[in-house]
Amino acid sequence: MSEQTTTASPLPRWQTAALGAIALLPVLLVLRYPGYNDGQRLLFVALVLISEAYVVGWWRCRAEFSPRTSPTVADYFTGFIVSLGDTLGIGSFAPTTAIFKLRRAVADEDIPGTLNVGLTPAAVLESFIFVTAVIVDPWLLTGMIASAALGAWLGAGVVGRLPRRTIQLAMGVALLIATVIFTLVNLKWLPGGGLAMGLSGWKFVLAVGLNFVFGALMSIGIGLYAPCMILLALLGMHPLAAFPIMTGSCGLLQPVASLRFFGNRRFAWGPALGLVIGCFPGILIAAYVIKTLDVTYLRWLVTVVVLYAAISMLRSAARDAQVARARALPGA
Repeated sequence: MSEQTTTASPLPRWQTAALGAIALLPVLLVLRYPGYNDGQRLLFVALVLISEAYVVGWWRCRAEFSPRTSPTVADYFTGFIVSLGDTLGIGSFAPTTAIFKLRRAVADEDIPGTLNVGLTPAAVLESFIFVTAVIVDPWLLTGMIASAALGAWLGAGVVGRLPRRTIQLAMGVALLIATVIFTLVNLKWLPGGGLAMGLSGWKFVLAVGLNFVFGALMSIGIGLYAPCMILLALLGMHPLAAFPIMTGSCGLLQPVASLRFFGNRRFAWGPALGLVIGCFPGILIAAYVIKTLDVTYLRWLVTVVVLYAAISMLRSAARDAQVARARALPGA
């Protein structure tokens, strides 16, 4: 019995032209806006184009994606909470992973893809907010963002081929590292930074190179915010200078990584969509309403929850290893 395959008919020319014009309109608006410098304009054009590719990629993969579950109220609330904290500089990958583990909402091997796909719109929106609010050296901004995006593209391709237990171990270790970093930040034991808004020489090369690594690590669920902020502080940059670089990096690299995850289908449809929808009110509230909020207690709460998630992830990896060994025994 032969299989019959169906292919979608091409769109009429007028519809293709109309969609092309709609896609170019945001680019033209960015190019014509007088309030951007050249570095910001280049970044925002790239963000618009990659965001449009992200939307098209998700739309195209929906026909073959299974199961396409609907988001739950808990998924929406998760998106709201973690995006609120993300805009305040806490980060979102580790807290979201912790919530997924607490709820048992996403299979461990699908968590990295769900994080990247579901939190992409939040990252893009935060990029527009912070890149215009804090002015840093455009060469440093462009170099670090481009290197992070390249790292994410390569990293996501690797993660898509990793077995479940390897991802569990990698994420468990990543969450333990995040717990240590959160604790050091809470105790104010990390460097406060200097006054520079740019870097040159070996510091520039080091920052761009390490941001490539941070971008690649995002693909296994290690957030970029904390390591990037620590790196720039160690190199003598002003603490505020980290925000446009962090948000710009994530705004570009997450949709790039998402395109890979759309291709290999390694994400959870409903939870990812819930993160997308829930993120917008969280970002707007954090950015415009509670700028003076003392986040010390929230950081400690996040630290405890992330530590629980790390232990849970490593226990899952150990349990899967025991099951695999039992099945490998003769007569099993």
